Order: sequence, then C-alpha cells, then structure tokens
Amino acid sequence: MRMLDGLDRAAALAAGMDADRLDALVTFLDQHYVQSGKLPHMQFFLSRDEAPLLSVTRGAAREDGTPLHPDALYRIASMTKPVTSVAFMMLVEQGLVALDTPVTDVIPEFADLRVGGARESRPARPMQMIDLLRHTSGLTYGLQRQTAIDARYREMGLDEFQQKRSSDQFIADLASLPLEFSPGERWNYSVSTDVLGVVIERLTGTDLQSHFERAIFTPLGMTDTGFVLPADRAARMTDAWRLEESGLRVPADLGARSNWRRSGCFFSGGGGLVSSVADYHRFARMLLRGGELDGQRLLSEETVASMRTNQLPGGSDLAGMSSAMFSEADYQGVGFGLGFAMGLEKGEYYWGGVFSTYFWIDPVERLIGIFMTQLLPSSAYPVRAQMRAAVSEAIVRSRRD
Repeated sequence: MRMLDGLDRAAALAAGMDADRLDALVTFLDQHYVQSGKLPHMQFFLSRDEAPLLSVTRGAAREDGTPLHPDALYRIASMTKPVTSVAFMMLVEQGLVALDTPVTDVIPEFADLRVGGARESRPARPMQMIDLLRHTSGLTYGLQRQTAIDARYREMGLDEFQQKRSSDQFIADLASLPLEFSPGERWNYSVSTDVLGVVIERLTGTDLQSHFERAIFTPLGMTDTGFVLPADRAARMTDAWRLEESGLRVPADLGARSNWRRSGCFFSGGGGLVSSVADYHRFARMLLRGGELDGQRLLSEETVASMRTNQLPGGSDLAGMSSAMFSEADYQGVGFGLGFAMGLEKGEYYWGGVFSTYFWIDPVERLIGIFMTQLLPSSAYPVRAQMRAAVSEAIVRSRRD
C-alpha cells in the first residue's frame, strides 16, 4: 500500500470524510504540538476502508535536526501488547492452550504465589491465561507507585524493556513477589503481557523474536518490526525524550546509540518492539479484516471478534474494576478485551505506548488511525483524545446511521 505525503482530499471526500476538518486537524497537531515544542516530532496516518486518507510527518527525528521521514522507526512500547495477544490467540486456535488454562500449567514457578496485604494469603482462584490477556492477573507495574509491592517491582527493574535477565529469571523474580489481589477480582495494568510472552516461548520452544517473525511479521509483510534494531536500519531510528516534572525535555534513548540496537536475552512481549507506521498499519488492517491480510489468515473472524469484545467479569468497565493509577486508556465507559481496550458505546478498540504512540480501529466506520511520536510519559498531553474526536467529527457519511 502506498504511503501518502499529506492529505489526499479526493480520497477523503470519496471515503465520506470532511477534508477541511482533516486538514484543520493536521494544522492543529503541527502548530499546537510540534511547532510549539511540546512534541519532538509526529507521524499521523489515517485510513478508511483500508485506503489511505492522510499521512503527515512533522518535526525532527533526532536532536541534530534531522527531519522526520515517513519510514522512521519508533519504540512502540505497549503497542507490542496487541501483537503478543494475537500470537497467543493463534496458539489457542491451534489447540495448544485455552483461555481457562491455569497459568501454572506452563509457568509452574507461579504455583506458590500469595496475595499481599497485612497478612498474605492464598489466591481465591488460580490465575488463568485470560487473566494475563485482560490484566486481571493480580500482577502490577512498578510505575503504578501505589503499594509496597509495586515498589519492589521498581527496585528489581521488572518494568524495563531492555532487561539483562533471562525470561526464566524474569519469571522467577516475579514468583518471589506477592500478587496485588486474587486473579479476576480487579483490573490492574501490569507485566501480564510480558508473562504471556514467556508462555508463548515455552509453548513454541523458541524465543519471541523468532516466533513473531515466523507467525506474524513475515506473513503480514512487516519488514521493519522486531525486538532488536538491525544495523542497516539504525539511521531510521528516532530519538526518544522524557518530559520532566519541571517541564524540561531530556533524552531518554537516542536513536544513534539506542539500547534497541543490542540484542538481549529477554524479549518484552509487553513493550519491546520497534516498528514503523507502515508496518503497524498492516497489523491493524489484519485486525480490521477479521484476522486476514493479502491472503494470509492469522486468526478466525470469531477469534478477532472475541478479542475486541469486553471480557471484564460481569461486563464491568475499567472504572468499576480498575485499581491502576496508570494505563494507556480512559476508564469510564471503557472495557477491556483480549489485548486492547474498547469503547463500550461505539466499539472502537485501541491501545498506546508510554512513548505516546497510539492506534485505534473503528470496525463500524472502517477507520484506522496510527500516531507515532517519542515522548514519555504518554499522559503528558491529551493529543490522543483530540485526534479521535476530530476524526469522528470529520465523518460525513457514517455507517452507524
């Protein structure tokens, strides 16, 4: 699929979109976020019925002023999670595992997990694979900064994308800590998808990079996606920045000497991938098409439908179940399926990454939006909500009518 440079007004009009509103959105994002210095750069891609409507790149890819190009590479962080979830659901379809399989069937190190609190206790029920997919496992992230348990995650570096420990050691370290709650009782954004990645490795007998390459990247033609940045693509890697509480923007990982250039012994299924807009759009198109792209079927339509359906106990939303201080989603009126969040009213599903990357899919309006930049934390600015609202307002011919 061709990558545009700018807004294709004719394509937008043909697709039932208001080209003037889309043009105004691009101007707003550029002026309010890039030219103002809030974001170092941005790349925004929008398609309807899989046809590209706009593709814009703005800002500098690196601190030396190198312009951002459409083939830039980004640390997509938690946008890795939907990829890992798809890989797991492929194994479910192959009969290797089920959603209600106890995690201890594959991760026996979790057999003696306890629930923390004033007095530690046994979990009310075993952790199941579905708990890993929907973040109801009782695990946590150190970045939650709420409890003594997540403080131990920070001390042990269990959130890090580029860990020097092996996947087996990662599991052993997690097993040494108590759970925040019994599986299924609450929703808490966590390292669950990293554990799911280890489950995949053990079920397939290979590392996550090799399995993803064979099962997902090659079939979908995702040639620029992986856990390690190859030397011949290093020049395309963007700089990543951190916004300090003082408002100062400081380097977090520079593209020229990125940590992603070095291969480690642990591939983070929860946040370790590097990708491009073009590659992730192919992944999103596969989901929009119900599990198939260009004749390559990864999942059945029924499985994709279940993934984008709220799977929280009792049909609850995140506001009713969440104990997390941080996630990549709003809470009110938002459910969680098997790998991403979804609006309970309109059914769009989406997720993002801590470097402020983001994607959403509207299966009714047949829209895909992908936004890439490299600034953490992702909560710094309301750009995601602003984009989605503006795109929604630009729909002239709605399929919901």
